[in-house]
Amino acid sequence: MNTPREGAEVDDGDLMEKATRAVDDLYNLRDTYFPANPDDKISKLDIQVRLALQILDSIPLEQRKSPAQRATYEFLHGKILDVYPDYRKEAEDHLSKAVKLNPSLADAWLCLGNCIWKKGDLSSAKNCLTLALNKGPNKKILCQLSMLERKMAQGKGAENQAEIIEESIQHAKEAIALDVKDGNSWYNLGNACLTSFFVTGAWDHNKLLQSLKAYQNAEKDERMCSNPDLYFNCATANKYLENYERALSGFEAAALKDPGLNASQEVEKMVHLLDKLESLLRGQARVKRLASLASSLATVNVNSSYKRVTVDLLSEGLNKTVAVLGKVLYYVKHDSVAPLYYLLCDSNQTCFVLSIYGIRNDAIKENDQLTLLEPCYRFINLTWKGKRYEFKSIRVDFLEQLLVNGKSLSPHHAVLTSIFAQHKP
Repeated sequence: MNTPREGAEVDDGDLMEKATRAVDDLYNLRDTYFPANPDDKISKLDIQVRLALQILDSIPLEQRKSPAQRATYEFLHGKILDVYPDYRKEAEDHLSKAVKLNPSLADAWLCLGNCIWKKGDLSSAKNCLTLALNKGPNKKILCQLSMLERKMAQGKGAENQAEIIEESIQHAKEAIALDVKDGNSWYNLGNACLTSFFVTGAWDHNKLLQSLKAYQNAEKDERMCSNPDLYFNCATANKYLENYERALSGFEAAALKDPGLNASQEVEKMVHLLDKLESLLRGQARVKRLASLASSLATVNVNSSYKRVTVDLLSEGLNKTVAVLGKVLYYVKHDSVAPLYYLLCDSNQTCFVLSIYGIRNDAIKENDQLTLLEPCYRFINLTWKGKRYEFKSIRVDFLEQLLVNGKSLSPHHAVLTSIFAQHKP
């Protein structure tokens, strides 16, 4: 922190600049210091807050005479107090004075909106940020507004969730348009797309791809390298894209940067799932009932517009105009809400994993016969901590890709409610 040396003479004109640097240092601490014990962070913030306030209060009254000077002083005072995760009325009071004294002070509007958000008054916070935007484009305010809209969409009883999330995505894109190299704006867009994936029922594969691309662009900004949430959220996108090795590596990196995140637990859950899938697949090789189950698929008719194939004939990725028939051996229980995992066998007695998104868990039962239309196929091959995992996998994102016992699923089987994963909005 840049503070005056004891006994040194300080030009009064430099004090406001020193106070501004002290506030920047304070927020840098907030955004980069992640001790194992969160209380240690609060203690350190307390010390830095006192130091920053000391510098600010050392500014002589004659340096705060004009409305612009008083506005800057009130803004810095409010911003210092707003560094904490909880709402502080004193911070709101100072920030409110700042915007009244100087309505063009964009950073003060930004902090005030954030402060009101912490109070729980989301609509007033949005009004504050929208009013600030009316004074001119600002990437920080656009990002904050985008974050707030995602929070509003996830609230209990929120209506038009999908529309609110689309507004969040649009504001994130507007921020990027103002500075295409700003990693935080790209990170914000990634979060908006990832939240959209969950709010709409965890079925839109394209939203995951968009979020991952945005996170990759965010990583190009060196300033984002210290952000553990970027690693965590990128790992979450990879998890639902079933890029298991990348997801595991990302969660592990996030855990190292911030032990307070649930990243280590995410690694444990994924490894437990992979172990379970590997064990079930290995066990099926010795099950005698496979032959009778597989033979029952031979008499099933498939729509003539689809070519019937077995899993071994699939290509990596989406297989257009192709259908695979399978028999459900097991519903694989695991620790996450989505996707649903099943173990199936085809008519060649080849066992594979089926992951299903956006469908209720009562739509499919063990021993059901499934027809998978235009299946998205991958051969999963990864090594983690010395253990190798290999299995064939098909992913289903849409109701239209699936027939159960020869019949289409009804719309009520679709997941219409929000499914949320842990990530920082």
